[in-house]
Amino acid sequence: MPRPKRQLHATAEETLTPPDTLSATQGIARITKAAGNNLYNAELPGRKPVLVELESKFRSTIWIKRGSYVVVDTQALADRDNKLDGEIVNVVRDEKAWRKMGYWPKEFAKKSSYGEDSEDEESTVGKLPPSDSEEEEV
Repeated sequence: MPRPKRQLHATAEETLTPPDTLSATQGIARITKAAGNNLYNAELPGRKPVLVELESKFRSTIWIKRGSYVVVDTQALADRDNKLDGEIVNVVRDEKAWRKMGYWPKEFAKKSSYGEDSEDEESTVGKLPPSDSEEEEV
């Protein structure tokens, strides 16, 4: 029998607001690849790749795609003998609110792509590709 809707909604609401602080064993990571069976390859701020498992309360409730941010607890699965480096204990859904928190890693700062390279190169947006006759003249 599936879980009640109120339980699903409560789990989804929990991911919208960031916690005030993270514990010493928790950190924010970026998902690099889905490995299957609720396992994900993630990247911690030190560029260390880790294999993490999605906590059971998020399974079949929250879907995580590549490039998403999650909170990983590296000591949650320390007692088990396996290849897992940690467990996903929270999912970042409202990224704007999470970025305002003091514990957000500087390595994951949002990069603005607007106007940085536009001065160096001429934009080709909205232009047709060069015709054969133009290529021969050059």
